[in-house]
Amino acid sequence: MIEWYPALYLDSETLKKETRIKRRVEKHRLNFNVYCIALASNKKNLFDIINANELLFQYYRKRGIKIVGLASSKESAVKMVADIVGDVYHQTGKFDVRAFFGQNE
Repeated sequence: MIEWYPALYLDSETLKKETRIKRRVEKHRLNFNVYCIALASNKKNLFDIINANELLFQYYRKRGIKIVGLASSKESAVKMVADIVGDVYHQTGKFDVRAFFGQNE
């Protein structure tokens, strides 16, 4: 199951196509040049950067995943993760991204 963060982080390219990308991901269709930034599956990490086409695999359908950002390239996704971590630190003074995005476990 895919859960979308309400205030999704987007780059300039994905901002134009946000609704279309989300719909294609939810309907399990191919998305080219789209990377999802999700809360890390390993609790020791902060984020996972996943090609949107990997979400077609059964593994992600069975496992809950919370997507907090969409980027149009791998480089853009890495920059976006840096921006997100900076935002979290500036707003909370910590690097606890799970608490910031409302997923305490």
